[in-house]
This record gives sequence, structure tokens and C-alpha cells, in this order.
Amino acid sequence: MNPLKKLMGETVIYGFSTILGRFINWLLVPLYTRVLSPVDNGIFTNLMGYVALLVVLLTYGTETGFFRFATKDNKDRVFSTLLTSLLFTSTLFLLLCFLFLPRIVSFLEVGNHPIYFVLLIVTIAIDVVSTLPFALLRMEGKALRFGVIKLVNIMINVGLNLFFYLLCPFLEKKGIHVPFYQADGGVVYIFISYLVASVCTLVMLFPYIFRFKFVFSFSLLKDILKYSYPILIVSVAGMINLQGDKILMPKILGDGEESLAITGIYGASYKLALVMYIFTQGFRFAFEPFFFNYAKHNDSKKIYQDVLLYFTGFGLMIFLGVMYFLDVLKYFLGSEYFSGLTILPWVLMANLFQGIYYSLSLWYKLTDRTIYGAYMAVIGCVITIGGNVIFLPKVGFMASAYSVFTCFLVMTILSFVLGRHFYKINYDVPKIIFYFVICLLFYFVGGYIKFDSSLVTCLARLPLFVLFVYIFIRREMSFLLTKDFMYKLIHKK
Repeated sequence: MNPLKKLMGETVIYGFSTILGRFINWLLVPLYTRVLSPVDNGIFTNLMGYVALLVVLLTYGTETGFFRFATKDNKDRVFSTLLTSLLFTSTLFLLLCFLFLPRIVSFLEVGNHPIYFVLLIVTIAIDVVSTLPFALLRMEGKALRFGVIKLVNIMINVGLNLFFYLLCPFLEKKGIHVPFYQADGGVVYIFISYLVASVCTLVMLFPYIFRFKFVFSFSLLKDILKYSYPILIVSVAGMINLQGDKILMPKILGDGEESLAITGIYGASYKLALVMYIFTQGFRFAFEPFFFNYAKHNDSKKIYQDVLLYFTGFGLMIFLGVMYFLDVLKYFLGSEYFSGLTILPWVLMANLFQGIYYSLSLWYKLTDRTIYGAYMAVIGCVITIGGNVIFLPKVGFMASAYSVFTCFLVMTILSFVLGRHFYKINYDVPKIIFYFVICLLFYFVGGYIKFDSSLVTCLARLPLFVLFVYIFIRREMSFLLTKDFMYKLIHKK
């Protein structure tokens, strides 16, 4: 199978495990928006923003560092050294959090519920340690094992959510008391579910953790951190770009339940863009080890060029599909959350440009100019924070949507311009712009197709969606329609 088809196959596997898991998790959104108030959803959204940021901070670029150094050093030595480092820093993180627990919970405004923070920091430490074994599975091309473990994690998490928020209340109504359940528990059961799922995931990863002998090289760790520290800046700034709005919103809009309710509405609506986020993450999981391993081939730049075109085409299909079917998808939320749906086209496009940025930014990783990635990420971070601080009080949560879109658009443009100077790849920009124009034209035309019935509206827009998919597949990826490709995709493992 040629490298593009191999990349697509692994993207499907990584993406499928993420898509299916996230989709199942996504099905909890209707539950959360019906059993939890906007205020509780705001607390959940705000705290999970901190969690995402801390996980990135505590892994400090070790995934990319592992991919880079495992290809030019002893893989076992690299893995053992990095795992030891992660275990040490995660333990230190826990000790510091417990030492300053009262101050931290006061800052997070969960002083009445310190258990929220305790559950989350333990989950964070476990997830950080788990990142390296997951990177090992990606490095060794064990996409199916990666996917199975991820799916088990999601199923445990979802199962516990259903237990706490559906089964326990049902049993209580029948007069059957569950000893450890409290009806006013609120979001605490979400955090308990995350913790149990993370513990089970770490246990499943034990065979990959303990298969290596303990080897630690301080000089190797120093070299990896020297390479990875710009990646850390990139990752932290990138996570601020994705989660900063949810972290900043309650602080900027003021203390109190109203700002938390706005954050909850924004966060719930944002989750309808999950399909695009899953697509970009599935692509990133497959693409990062792929471009490192394929860099020495003579046709590598041609392959990278095609990857960007194909990724963009599929991303535009997702954008068009979500927006065309929004009249039905919106009912995943409670009606009191509908006011947040105006952010959707902007956050969908933001996630698409984030994926394009992933594809373009291989140049600074392959040329060891990772500091440029840090520069671009910091610029994006300034746009995100500045846009929220300046415009949130004036235009509300739409300022957050505009800011995250502008952030990733600017980062994409910067990466493209710098990449042409340091590692020139002749990306087919005219074609990419053509498909953007066609997609946006179809989007605006579809906006004028409206009927009293939401279902009829979606069905009436369907031919336009199918036409866009057909145009792209027929012009650029006709090999997808061949029996040979489907057979190899199914039987490749």
C-alpha cells in the first residue's frame, strides 16, 4: 500500500477509536444539558479547560521528543528515561497541589467543593503518565491496540455517567438507596467517572510500561528537553488557544452564577463542533509519526503536499455536513442552550485551520527549528487572550468564537509563509482556495433553504452536500472508489 493510503488507513483507525469514543461521550451532552443546570455545566466546562492545559504542561513535549529521538537513539533507553521523568514531575505536581490546596480551590472558585479539584489532579497525574505508552503504540504502528484501549476508557467513563445520572436517580425513586450516591452531587460524578476510567486505562498500559528495563540517562533527557521545550510552548499556547476562552470567560464576565451559566451555554454549544475536533486529532495522531518516518524518502514533499489537500477537502465536508444538519443536531442540547449555536461555524472553521496548521508545521519539526513553532503559538495565544479580554465584555461569547478562529487562521498563514523559506513544499494553494470557495458558497446557499420542519430542511440540503463530496472525491481522490483500496484498508492488519 502506498504511503498516502497507509496514512489514511491509520487515520481511519485512530480517528475511528476517537470518533466512536467521543461520539458516545458526545451523547452525554443531552444528558448533561438536562440533568445539570447551566451553572453546573459552566463549572464543568471551566475546570476541564484547566485540566486540558495542565495535561499539556505536565507532558512538556515528551511525545514529539520521543518520536524524534526514538528514531535516532535506542528506543528503550528513550522510553525509560522519559517515563522516569514524567513519573517524577507528576508526583511533584501532586505534592504541590495538596500543599497549596486551600489557595487553589479558592482561586478556582470551588471552595465549597474541594473534592472536585482533588479528583481532577489525581486524574491529571494518571493521564500524564499514560501519554508515553500511548506514544509508544503510535510509534510501533499498533493503531488497533491504541484504539481498543481508548475505547475501553470511554466506555467505562460513559457507563459510570449513566449509572450516576440515570440509574441511581431511578433506584432512589423506587425507594432503593445507593449508599455512596447523593442526589445533589452535581458534577462530582463526572469527575469520579473520569478518574476511574483513567485508572483502568493505566492498568491496561502496564504491559507496555513494564516491558522495558529501567534505564535513565540525564544527558539524553537534557537533549530531549532542549529539543522539546519549544514544543512545550507550542502545546501550552495551543491549549490556551483551544481552552483559554472557557478558562477566561467566568473571570472576565465577573464572579457569580450568570457568568458560569454563559460559560456553560458556550461550552455545550462548542461540543457540537466535536466532529471536526475528532477528525483533526485522528489526523494528528497518524500524521506526526508518519512524517518523521517518511522524511527520508525522495517523494516525501509530494506526499506531504497531497496530505494537506486531502485533509482540507475532508475537513470542508465535515464543516458543510454539520452546518447543513444543525437544525436536527441542535436538539442534542436542551432548549436553554440554543442561544450558543451562533458560535458553531466559527469554531468549526477554527478547528479545521488547526488541523491545516498541524499539516503545514512539519517543517519546523523536521528541521529542528521548533523555536519557530513556539513563536507562532505565542502569537496565537496573544490573539486568543487579547480578543477575549477586549471583546468579551462588549459582544459576549461570540468574541471567544471570533478569537479562536482568528488565532488559528493567523497561525496557519504564518506557518505557510515560514515553511516556504525553511522547508519549501509546493502545496497546491489554488486548489485548496477553490474548495474553500465552493464549500462556503454551498454553505450560504444552504442557509436559504428552510422549511417549517427541521428534518425536511436537512433533507433538502442533502443534495448540495452530496454534490460537494462528489466534486472533491471525483477530482482528487478517485482511488478511494476502487475495490483494491477498500480491500487493502480492511485487510491491512
